Amino acid sequence: MTLKLNDIAPDFTQDSTEGPLHFHEWADGHWVVFFSHPKDFTPVCTTELGAVAKLKPEFDKRGVRVLGLSVDPADNHARWAGDIAETQGTAPNFPMIADTDLSVSKLYGMLPADTEGTSEGRTPANNATVRNVFIIGPDKQIKLILVYPMTTGRNFDEILRVIDSMQLTAAHKVATPADWKQGQDVIITAAVSDDQAKDLFPGYVTVKPYLRTTKQPG
Repeated sequence: MTLKLNDIAPDFTQDSTEGPLHFHEWADGHWVVFFSHPKDFTPVCTTELGAVAKLKPEFDKRGVRVLGLSVDPADNHARWAGDIAETQGTAPNFPMIADTDLSVSKLYGMLPADTEGTSEGRTPANNATVRNVFIIGPDKQIKLILVYPMTTGRNFDEILRVIDSMQLTAAHKVATPADWKQGQDVIITAAVSDDQAKDLFPGYVTVKPYLRTTKQPG
């Protein structure tokens, strides 16, 4: 299955570190960051799970629910959490899907649909494509898809920056420029006429007819 932006994130029910998790019910109209791992007890993922645990208050502040996935059983996840706490200072404080039958990985296009068997005996190399980040909106639509190689740790400050942009642009008729951060000027979308912009964004600046900037709304 090939997922695209604005597709509805597929629903599923799967075991997790917090018991059976019914995804759409669990998401419950929130923004969701869903990120996957090819195997438990892998070095880069150990650092990533610790990083996200430390950033959990920032996700909470934005009303974002965090969900991890690895293809191993939930009891493996629990043992791994001890290593993460020991080495990174914080254990995962969000649910982790135990995708032992690979069904969610296949549903989300991270493994080929015809992949046979279970997680038993599989290696990180077999599962190298299970290194995705999906950001899902309150409307259950996929807003972002990122795929990382196993050797490159994910930048979760960037994920937070993207969420800030998405939440802002969902609420106002603006877009964010390259390297934008909270509080910086934004771009008025082409859907807004100059007359409308005068009312919506007093004092906006026309850099080019197609590039109009304004202070961040709200």
